[in-house]
Amino acid sequence: MMVADRRIRPATAEDMDALFEICLKTADAGKDGSPLYSDPKLPGYLWAAAYLKFWPEFSFVLDEGGRALGYALAAPDSAAFAVLLEQEWWPEVRRAVAGLVPTRPGDAAILQRIAHPETHAPWLFIDYPAHMHINLLPEAQSSGWGRKMMDVGLEALRAAGVRGVHLGLAPKNEAAKGFYRHLGFEDVSRDGHVTFAMRLNP
Repeated sequence: MMVADRRIRPATAEDMDALFEICLKTADAGKDGSPLYSDPKLPGYLWAAAYLKFWPEFSFVLDEGGRALGYALAAPDSAAFAVLLEQEWWPEVRRAVAGLVPTRPGDAAILQRIAHPETHAPWLFIDYPAHMHINLLPEAQSSGWGRKMMDVGLEALRAAGVRGVHLGLAPKNEAAKGFYRHLGFEDVSRDGHVTFAMRLNP
């Protein structure tokens, strides 16, 4: 069956709903996380939407006929991004979820992280100040587009002079670990966090 032409393009504000959907549909270690969350926006609040809002120049989507099938999102300065989120993102999100009572398996963990965002050890930001998130809907997985999207995102960070980039993985997502190793990332995990990293510029 033929599919419409796929291409990677910069994300726009019109893609925001798609980012929330893609994040939800891949929130269970790359699989559909819909059964895990009472509010379908919960994963996107944490892992997708803020990147497009605050750093759109490092936000890309895989487009097929006007529909986004995946995204590659980055923050070139993770420490600055955390400050920005605390000032301009989390207060709004906390108001949006204020009345949500956890009833599904993933609710409590994400609500806890919204209330108390995770912080990373300063050592990580010395050589790898940027971080990325990439997700593709199942229909676009295992098709070579994941690597192409990573290449586009990494090149945008290189062009901006970023020293290095890191990303976090779900411990059980073995396929993702192999994917990032193949791209040249190294495992720099510490303190119970699965983290892969790559140097981009001297």
